[in-house]
Amino acid sequence: GIDGRHRRKFKGLPPHPNVGYGSNKKTRHMLPNGFLKFVVHNIADLDLLMMHNRKYCAEIAHNVATQNRKAIVERAAQLNVC
Repeated sequence: GIDGRHRRKFKGLPPHPNVGYGSNKKTRHMLPNGFLKFVVHNIADLDLLMMHNRKYCAEIAHNVATQNRKAIVERAAQLNVC
């Protein structure tokens, strides 16, 4: 706000995000295992990763039912998608 301690940069408060805090462009959005994340909602989305399974890994969306999750995991094993 207009009288906010953080905006006024009082001592003992965390720093503002500035230009110098960005990450390297080559490793931006990369997971610790070296892959980029791709959110999958169905098996058709998973088939998009067929040719890109060395760069992207699949993450099943939070609102996918258990029955569909099992089918996606099974298909991912066939396509060698992590």
